[in-house]
Amino acid sequence: MNKNYSLDMSIISSELRLLLEIMKMKNDDSKWTLKKELVKDIDWNLFVILVNHHRVYPLIYLKIKNIDNNMIPSRVIQVLNKKYKENTFQMLLLSAEMENLSKIFTKKNIRLLFLKGPVIAEDIYGDISLRTSKDLDILVPKNDVSKAEKLLLYHGYKREESIVSFDNWRWMTHHVTYYHPQKKVQIEIHWRLHPPPGKEPSFDDLWKRKRVSALTTYQVHFLGKEDLFTYLVSHGARHGWFRLRWLVDIDKIITKRIDDKENVNMLQKEYLNYNYIVQAIVLANKLLNTPIPEEMKSILKVKHTSKKAQLSILYLVKMGNLEINQYNDSYGLIKLNLQKTFVNRYLFAMKSNLQKIFFILKLFYPSHEDSVTLKLPKAFYFLYFPLRPFLWAWRKTRKQSL
Repeated sequence: MNKNYSLDMSIISSELRLLLEIMKMKNDDSKWTLKKELVKDIDWNLFVILVNHHRVYPLIYLKIKNIDNNMIPSRVIQVLNKKYKENTFQMLLLSAEMENLSKIFTKKNIRLLFLKGPVIAEDIYGDISLRTSKDLDILVPKNDVSKAEKLLLYHGYKREESIVSFDNWRWMTHHVTYYHPQKKVQIEIHWRLHPPPGKEPSFDDLWKRKRVSALTTYQVHFLGKEDLFTYLVSHGARHGWFRLRWLVDIDKIITKRIDDKENVNMLQKEYLNYNYIVQAIVLANKLLNTPIPEEMKSILKVKHTSKKAQLSILYLVKMGNLEINQYNDSYGLIKLNLQKTFVNRYLFAMKSNLQKIFFILKLFYPSHEDSVTLKLPKAFYFLYFPLRPFLWAWRKTRKQSL
């Protein structure tokens, strides 16, 4: 790694450092050992909280159960074993629903691409139990969003995140969420890969490069290799890489392609933000020892700074700290939300100028949550604009008690 990309790791806690060292362990070792100083004075409760927060408990569990010398308390292994089993059942449930959705959408001539869920876990990790996913994200052509919604509603799903009165503000968003109360499955219908603004490939272009998953009997389509890599890099960067799971995805993809000597272009110049890919490479290399492919070394020589990568580490650490802090009263909840607002300045700093402008504009636009917090007659919808700050504050102070 170029010395210009040296990052300050001193802010990382002992618990997070241990988590990272475990993640670096290679799967081809039947037994692993840890340096004793790594587990010295570890707060194991905080360690488990961080593992859950970063959504890496399947991988951590499979590694620590093979660690020699009984360095990990049995209760920690038991907790993560339970989480691992719960995730396996969840992914099996999502796999069945993923196949079902493909069938019913295809019958209605609605093309769909899966962006998240078991199909991604199987493609990247070779095993659906090794990656977590709480829902299924599907991408459909923008003109088919209404048809897709009617189909989901017909099959028992309930729309969660938006109401009819706000449909004309769809240009500010990129997906709608649905939930099936009996199946307990959540689905996001996307008409864009990412929130606006930003240029991205058309659905037709993505469809031409689609792949068919080997996971199911019925055909399930998902993004091509280059498109999936670009999507995951952009998604992780947009969220400031505050969950290690997203970086682990990048690590697995890059490592596998180097090991398999795949000739895949992971640098689509038309849509890939080079700042994002530099940030992803620097973080993955520094935190997970991810090797750097030859075709990517050239972009690291371009004049960039490590400022945003350093901000991502700060954001990753601070968001983990917020997960650790638990408050049970209204005052504590207000304090926690103020801390989140302070921490989110790192995420704001990582945005481009255009993204910052769009972010500020969205702050003043009413959301579905505002309509749920306070239902107004249609004639008074305009009041959602001046009331938005007060409705936001009310939700933040009441969420804990609810």
